[in-house]
Amino acid sequence: MRKLLLLVASLFTLGFSASADSNEDLQKLTHAVYFTSHFYVDSVKISKLVDDAIVGMLEQLDPHSTYIPKDEVKKMNEPLDGSFDGIGVQFQMVEDTLLVVQTISGGPSEKVGIMAGDRIVFVNDTTIAGVKMQNTDIMHRLRGPKGTVVNVKVLRRGVKNLIDFRIVRDKIPIYSLDAAYMVDSNIGYIKINRFSATTTEEFNEAFKKLKSAGMKSLILDLQGNGGGYLTAAVDLADHFLENGRMITYTEGNAQQRLTYAATSKGGFETGDLVVLIDENSASASEIVSGALQDWDRAMLVGRRSFGKGLVQKPLELPGGAQIRLTIARYYTPTGRCIQRPYKEGAKQYRRDLIERYNHGELMHEDSIVFPDSLKYKTLMMRRTVYGGGAIMPDVFIPLDTARYTDYHRNLVAKGAMNKFVLNYVEANRKSINSKYPQFKNYKEKFVVTDEMLKSLSDLGEKEDVKFEEEEFNKSKELLRLQVKALIARDIWNTNEYYEIMNMNNDSYLKAIELLKDKNLYKKSFEKKR
Repeated sequence: MRKLLLLVASLFTLGFSASADSNEDLQKLTHAVYFTSHFYVDSVKISKLVDDAIVGMLEQLDPHSTYIPKDEVKKMNEPLDGSFDGIGVQFQMVEDTLLVVQTISGGPSEKVGIMAGDRIVFVNDTTIAGVKMQNTDIMHRLRGPKGTVVNVKVLRRGVKNLIDFRIVRDKIPIYSLDAAYMVDSNIGYIKINRFSATTTEEFNEAFKKLKSAGMKSLILDLQGNGGGYLTAAVDLADHFLENGRMITYTEGNAQQRLTYAATSKGGFETGDLVVLIDENSASASEIVSGALQDWDRAMLVGRRSFGKGLVQKPLELPGGAQIRLTIARYYTPTGRCIQRPYKEGAKQYRRDLIERYNHGELMHEDSIVFPDSLKYKTLMMRRTVYGGGAIMPDVFIPLDTARYTDYHRNLVAKGAMNKFVLNYVEANRKSINSKYPQFKNYKEKFVVTDEMLKSLSDLGEKEDVKFEEEEFNKSKELLRLQVKALIARDIWNTNEYYEIMNMNNDSYLKAIELLKDKNLYKKSFEKKR
């Protein structure tokens, strides 16, 4: 009851306009909770009723206005803040034991000598091995405020006794940039997984390295990037656009139009640029891709983006909870609204990607139909683009379904793929490092053998993944590639993982083709006029 009264009071504190009607509605809500708490036939938890009421209210607005309970606020903000407090290890649970996959470079665990392949058995004298402890419980024990101490005991291959480590927790970075490397002597590649508080700094550092390595054209990969901070998206777009060019504007019923434009600090305003997007590229990703498309600055390759163009503002509630309330819409420089319709309700809205797949849109470009009323012209070359939600790429790449099977999906979903790779790396780490001292040697010469795939399928059987020969043969080459990439990730990092996996990425391969052929690159712009 007190929670609701504080909430009502806070509305007035924030400047809520209390007209006679709104005042009556707030009193109605307060009285409903009061009557329930005092007169209901059974005992009730009022705090849960209030939480449910807030959730129900926000669900009536749009699919992206959400309520975040107090205990989830920090966890929800960590990926965007770019860090958390902890010991700095990437781990996987293998047979109820925490296996360290990698230590974060420069992090607390690396500093005290914990190594990839170590198994953490005790945390502060509590056994975490062989007790079927949930990942969340383990993370709760390992994480903690910066400067606090956690003591662990580690089992290391080749060492008879457990090794004791005293680790002082510190800030652990959460990187928003997955990969940055040179495709060849001229083409650079950068993949961004989200737009966080550290994205601009990460991108600038990666860009400088590629530029110094001779990069003249760039593939910017925003596939699967679900968005993040508006400021990070604006900073990234600014890197590619000339001074004064609009990047986006936002506008809402209670928010005046705010326009964001490029400055003179751009570092890559003229080089050839391809941006990769797909059906999971959303929000901030669509701001960047939409702005670059509207100014004819980049060639967009892939599939139609998600279509999230609603701006959320975090608002603190009494007690530490938070609501992220939609306050405006994003628009591209030509005036296209990025947000797709949601009038049919949140449930149908969330089914949109499934509907796209069922209608064949992800496989066939001609399945996508835009009404002429949503037609716009780009600002430099007067090419045709469409509004109505989401960004349609300039070059459509169908979803590759040929190699994907239920058998492959089950190997991944039930953990057999991960477990096989972890076991393989644990048993062969020294020999791999000795035989392939540099990733280049590994990429060129390492082969995932039929014997390895047989071991994978045998492990799958133990994990209740029934062997299907026809589907196995269909997915065989994909399995080889994925195993090779996952081994590379565990030996090196995500940069090397994507360098291998991109060999099966049709959008990536098309981008390389476009950037290697100047005439084809130019013609791809012209054909959309």
